[in-house]
Amino acid sequence: MFLSQAIQPPCYTVNFLPRSSPKPPSYSVAFYNHSTTSAAGAKISNNHLIQSLCKEGNLKQALRLLSQEPSPPSQQTYELLILCCGRRSSLSDALRVHRHILDNGSDQDPFLATKLIAMYSDLGSVDYARKVFDKTRKRTIYVWNALFRALTLAGHGEEVLGLYWKMNRIGVESDRFTYTYVLKACVTSECTADHLAKGKEIHAHLTRRGYNSHVYIMTTLLDMYARFGCVDYASNVFNGMPVRNVVSWSAMIACYAKNGKAFEALRTFREMMTETKDSSPNSVTMVSVLQACASLAALEQGRLIHGYILRRGLDSILPVISALVTMYGRCGRLEVGQRVFDRMRERDVVSWNSLISSYGVHGYGRKAIEIFEEMLANGASPTPVTFVSVLGACSHEGLVEEGKRLFESMSRDHGIKPQVEHYACMVDLLGRANRLEEAAKMVQDMRTEPGPKVWGSLLGSCRIHGNVELAERASRRLFALEPKNAGNYVLLADIYAEAQMWDKVKKVKKLLEYRGLQKLPGRCWMEVGRKMYSFVSVDEFNPVMQQIHALLVKLAEDMKEKGYIPQTKGVLYDLETEEKERIVLGHSEKLALAFGLINTAKGEPIRITKNLRLCEDCHLFTKFISKFMEKEILVRDVNRFHRFKNGVCSCGDYW
Repeated sequence: MFLSQAIQPPCYTVNFLPRSSPKPPSYSVAFYNHSTTSAAGAKISNNHLIQSLCKEGNLKQALRLLSQEPSPPSQQTYELLILCCGRRSSLSDALRVHRHILDNGSDQDPFLATKLIAMYSDLGSVDYARKVFDKTRKRTIYVWNALFRALTLAGHGEEVLGLYWKMNRIGVESDRFTYTYVLKACVTSECTADHLAKGKEIHAHLTRRGYNSHVYIMTTLLDMYARFGCVDYASNVFNGMPVRNVVSWSAMIACYAKNGKAFEALRTFREMMTETKDSSPNSVTMVSVLQACASLAALEQGRLIHGYILRRGLDSILPVISALVTMYGRCGRLEVGQRVFDRMRERDVVSWNSLISSYGVHGYGRKAIEIFEEMLANGASPTPVTFVSVLGACSHEGLVEEGKRLFESMSRDHGIKPQVEHYACMVDLLGRANRLEEAAKMVQDMRTEPGPKVWGSLLGSCRIHGNVELAERASRRLFALEPKNAGNYVLLADIYAEAQMWDKVKKVKKLLEYRGLQKLPGRCWMEVGRKMYSFVSVDEFNPVMQQIHALLVKLAEDMKEKGYIPQTKGVLYDLETEEKERIVLGHSEKLALAFGLINTAKGEPIRITKNLRLCEDCHLFTKFISKFMEKEILVRDVNRFHRFKNGVCSCGDYW
């Protein structure tokens, strides 16, 4: 007999295949007593039994058998135990296995060290992972990579970069996984110029070692540059890739979409559709493309993308549907975005945030609050982004008390500590409502440095209400915090110009010139016949656009007869009234509006997107045109939507 007659057999069954079978034995195991003995009385290893239990996910019984194992388990047995601990998310069992490895003297096995580090990383115990690394004397590249991965996932990018330089100094050769992890580490910490410099140095390393043709590494490199806003660097990496996959295409599209290059994002998507045959756009691609459509208010492009999403069956993926809600909202079709939201089978907080933000950007603050309360009633927990959206909605409709109540509820009811973005929303809310002293006090009482966003909100409010003294205070802080941001100088100059303080306007303009800064030109976009058109503000008329200019001059003359008075107080030049009127007539909104009047059919609305705040004159001019040309006109500026119809704007002249 195989088992001794003198010993009670253990309570498990083992089904052996015939010896002639080349297949490995298949075990069906149930046991209580775990030791196995041969006829001669020698102990037999239970390695195969432990491995079978681990493969079946039966970790507890595997550990019981391990504790009675007479001889050190094999490397494969330990590997399966480690993997099983990770899958079962059991830190206590992981520590038990680790202790067993230490007791058996297997802790210096680089292979097992690599597996232990990965296991502790998956269990969220990066400190234990670091201890394994520190105690491992023979560190192969796999051990280094395992720690790099663990630290990167835990957000310890600075530590990864420090270890990477150390690894280079002692002569350990990097591989493709090393470069992937250290490039990701550059953006896991706060993105600073120092981290960008380190990323460029890593770029040089991998190029010298011939990894610049590896699609995964180059895609990670592209993404790193994108996170730093280095669009040109990312584009150069992308254009130099000999092979591209759907991930690299998606990364480039996302880079453009998130860095204000929506035109380029849509162009790259079209190239992807025509050049790639083996891989189709995935849900990540579609989210970025929808973001680009939303940025440009490219409704027709967005509709085409929506149809493609439906055909590909991507309409059940939450991020895609949330992006659709945002796209329709930002393209002026709020009711379509609401329908998309209503048809969702399940919703996450991002979906709710998309809808709240859409109503907010249209100026429907009360509706945004109503949706926020509905979200809470449905059991969804708000995030910091939720409060940015709903507080911004309150600001656009002047709902001061409601906004203050929501702000106070953040920490009291939801355990969310207000961040700089939330204070910026509150300062904007109070400032727009001409409660500037209250806004200034909120800034003063902040326990942390307000930062550019908060001071920028205060300066913008001073621009609306012409408060020179407070504007000077805010701009001094902004000039120190953002010395290269020309927009802050221009805002202050606008405030001085409105107050007829021309000497101070000249000083600000000289400061701009001294620092080599230029005012960001006003730019508008509009979609006509599924094509996108761009218009740039000019101080004087461009003779190339004779038809548009001729129409604007005629419209201005006609509107003056009906009561239109050009608003020229924002012109930063001490000129005659007629010259100022010529300048404001060259604003990009008016160029786009005239082009839309020429190229759209009767009854078809005009949709315009602008990169700056809508000026007073363009706002007034568009109201007159909407009434006397019987045209619905939608203008989305950097802050909100303006829907002009019958001489009235949806903002109620509050923007």
